[in-house]
Amino acid sequence: MEIDITRFFYEADPWEFSASQAERGPNAGKITWKASMAEAAEHPLLKDDQLDTARDYFREFGAWDDEEIDAWSATEVNAMVTQYIAGNWRELEALCMGDDGEIDWLKAEQLSSEGSIHGDIYPDAEGRVWFSMSH
Repeated sequence: MEIDITRFFYEADPWEFSASQAERGPNAGKITWKASMAEAAEHPLLKDDQLDTARDYFREFGAWDDEEIDAWSATEVNAMVTQYIAGNWRELEALCMGDDGEIDWLKAEQLSSEGSIHGDIYPDAEGRVWFSMSH
């Protein structure tokens, strides 16, 4: 499943949704989850017919049991996606920043093909940015 994250990518700050305790203190998880929930409530990345696909995607992580995942509200599913994308986006910023302060997408593609980064965020020829929700 491909998700158009263009608005999110160009308007949001991934640090608000994904940060470590070293960066934001002992409440980093609570702070970033609260921000992710607020973003998901106001600007959900998924359409209703995509929620089950996203639940199945996170099921493969093995971090939650089926009952917990099935109980996630639409906002919680969207918040999970928001937080996951933000973490991968921060990875791009850390490892693929060009001299112009923008993501060097060629470098990102190279690092992805080498298995060094996720490679699930990418631009298209029209300037939109996408997230691929597949393993």
